Amino acid sequence: VSCMVEMEAPCEANGKEEEPTKRKILCLHGFRTSGGFFKKQISRWDPSIFAGFDLVFLDGIFPAGGKSDIEGIYPPPYYEWFQFKEGFTEYENLDKCISFLCEYITGNGPFEGFLGFSQGAALSALLLGYQAQGKILQDHPPMKLFVSVSGCKFRDPAICDTAYREPIKVKSLHLVGEKDWLREPSEELATAFDDPLVVRHPHGHTVPRLDAVAVKQLSEWTRGFLQGADVVIAGAAENGEVGEESNRTAADGRPEVKFGLSAVAV
Repeated sequence: VSCMVEMEAPCEANGKEEEPTKRKILCLHGFRTSGGFFKKQISRWDPSIFAGFDLVFLDGIFPAGGKSDIEGIYPPPYYEWFQFKEGFTEYENLDKCISFLCEYITGNGPFEGFLGFSQGAALSALLLGYQAQGKILQDHPPMKLFVSVSGCKFRDPAICDTAYREPIKVKSLHLVGEKDWLREPSEELATAFDDPLVVRHPHGHTVPRLDAVAVKQLSEWTRGFLQGADVVIAGAAENGEVGEESNRTAADGRPEVKFGLSAVAV
């Protein structure tokens, strides 16, 4: 049974006004790890990066079917989202995984988007592409944000023809490791999105520690998203239009965010 680890937004005590509800991001871990391990990895990042969000970390729905690369580093149990064969063109239990996540998102949302590593990033991008094509999550507001760490595309032509048919219009940031064995697939995934941002790091297939330059880039990127959303919501409120539909387009018209030299737009 999958469980949830959540970083909740703080609230004021002693009768003081509560802070505004933070926007949720669903966080999907890598192959044969866990939500708890992914949370530990992300907790090493500067808290300013996701200061305006609640990060919800899920465990994959299947127990790990083999050895985990984090044995001896982080305690079990370990999980996987679905199974696949070499070449990443054939999958088992993918439909069951998608159904589970859609049910979870609909029942526990709304979510602004995804943060994913490796298998979790590939799965997140697939869900975003499917939603954009009207295949899933029709009763949930359109996702608006995606942070990918070492992600990749699915290779099944039937999936590609649907999920990546058109550039996915979601604000996306892609962390790509120069020594990652998935470096080129990660770069290819970025091209599936409209106006993506690629931030490179010198490490391998991992959630990297971020230097001061990268922290500034990511913090400005997420802050720009929130500022754009707040501007649109405020404008809708002035016009008496606040409601479900205004939230669906809250990120439209967001201000442009400028990044440093280590960030490369695709």
